[in-house]
Amino acid sequence: MSRKKKDTDYVAISARLHALENRMLTKERMEQLLEAREDAEVGKIMADCGYAEPQPLTLANLEESLALAQRDLFADLGKSLEGEEALLDVFRVKHDYHNAKAILKAQARGQDPARLLVSGGRYQGQRMLEDMDKETMGEGYTAAFAQAVAQARTLLAETQDPQQSDFLLDRACYGEILRAAEGTKSEFLLGYVRACIDAVNLRCAVRAYRSGNGALLEKALIDGGAVPPRDILARGNQDLAALYRDTALAAAAGLGAELLEPGGGDMTAFERACDDAVTAYVAKARRVPFGVETVIGYLYARLSELTALRIIISGRLAGIETDKIRERLREAYV
Repeated sequence: MSRKKKDTDYVAISARLHALENRMLTKERMEQLLEAREDAEVGKIMADCGYAEPQPLTLANLEESLALAQRDLFADLGKSLEGEEALLDVFRVKHDYHNAKAILKAQARGQDPARLLVSGGRYQGQRMLEDMDKETMGEGYTAAFAQAVAQARTLLAETQDPQQSDFLLDRACYGEILRAAEGTKSEFLLGYVRACIDAVNLRCAVRAYRSGNGALLEKALIDGGAVPPRDILARGNQDLAALYRDTALAAAAGLGAELLEPGGGDMTAFERACDDAVTAYVAKARRVPFGVETVIGYLYARLSELTALRIIISGRLAGIETDKIRERLREAYV
């Protein structure tokens, strides 16, 4: 963006988005989905939230409905935020890197990655697949993305270790996200991205130290969060909670530190706390009557809602116990 926009530039869109929040998936509606006895009840709740009702309710039809909703979400906000593509890119970039990972691994195994590709990125998944098959990541992609894909391809061929290429792509992904956030000149959006990076690094640290693979951290950690990777590496598995004490991840880090103790338990509550910390940060936007924060909060909330619907309904279709599905859910934005 050429200039930092004023809060008053967002009065109209903020009013519209605050009104749309009334249709979103609340805790109460999540419970209704979990307890619904018939597929028709599930469809009605989805329709009440503004989604196309899957008929019949199958996994394929669910994914089609959610993909349509995501496409419409970005298209709608794109019209209202003309010239502010960087804001949308903060939320779109990760889908491109997901697809790049899926394609590279499938190519290495001689498999078709089509079913693993997701929508919602800057680039159409099928086109990316065709270009990566031809190894021609040229016009139409950012230089950072094309370079990261080429490097990850080489690294995977040399090491035969998908984890190594994933680490490389993750660092490139958050590098692009961070630059996009900086381009918006929104401190609130930058704070969100830093919280996301802190959550990624905290998860990496807990998993690595818990499994005894601390040596992997140097390659896995990402720059840009409130806690620099060098501090995590220097501290080791000692007093992890202290590193995050002054960040949005303080409570989650406390749970992570407990997991590193003998008999520390499972990861479920810790993983949920990491996600809930990011949601709590973004949810502050609900108290802003108008401004870019409202747009950021709404976009984050809608994307989180898609994830919640996928978890609940796919879990139901798979016959997973209600309590098990409930354990996987995160705090709702509304």
